[in-house]
Amino acid sequence: MPNDVSETYASAYSADRSLYGKLRRRASKLMHRKPAQLSGLERPLLTFSFDDAPLTAATTGADILEAHGFKATYYISAGLMGQDSHFGPYADAAHIKALNDRGHEIACHTLLHIDCGRASASEIALSTDENQKLIQSLDIKSSDTFAYPYGDVSPQAKKVLKTRYTASRALHHGLITTGTDLNQTPAVGIEGDNGKTLALDWMHRAINAPQSWLVLYTHDVRENPSPWGCTPDTLRELAVTAERLGFEVVTYTQGAHRAS
Repeated sequence: MPNDVSETYASAYSADRSLYGKLRRRASKLMHRKPAQLSGLERPLLTFSFDDAPLTAATTGADILEAHGFKATYYISAGLMGQDSHFGPYADAAHIKALNDRGHEIACHTLLHIDCGRASASEIALSTDENQKLIQSLDIKSSDTFAYPYGDVSPQAKKVLKTRYTASRALHHGLITTGTDLNQTPAVGIEGDNGKTLALDWMHRAINAPQSWLVLYTHDVRENPSPWGCTPDTLRELAVTAERLGFEVVTYTQGAHRAS
């Protein structure tokens, strides 16, 4: 595997803005749906998640959330473990195993972070299966949930993944409520200059909708984060706010089973 594979996918990726791409994404929203059933909650659910598992997410990010008694979900592309990237180094096998042992969820993100919007059904199946095998080789149980790399989706991806995972997370904004498609759930990014403001806004929306589930995501957690990450102070403020507002903080798989 080339050492610069993570740099390659980051620099080369461009969303498909063609008419076909737009129609594919529209069709994806209508097909292979699994409606959520969220009722009887005493308070809304909240999930903190980290994509790709940069080392700072596995160390600083985990430490911040654990200080509040929270566990997070880490979407792992196991083929990238330990490599350098635009997020800083990725967590290696020992860090990922330690996260699992500390009660965090280790979830699937394909082996090499492939674009599930453009990949074929067979490519998606192979990439997720190989990722699961590598994760299981760390003495970690098979992942129950998934996140689409880049957030891009296709009907063939949903068809493949609906039988493999209880729920799969995308990147469009929104709350998960009764009727939301668990095979393509929304999430809100804690990233960029307005990441904290956006996350706080959605947290206040969620707290006023008790029968709801909000999923937040980011990448690296460091003082000078990438455009896709956040600072430790931002994550700390969001954790304090979650505690103060009274969310029930759950891993993504815990939320998915509550909503199934």
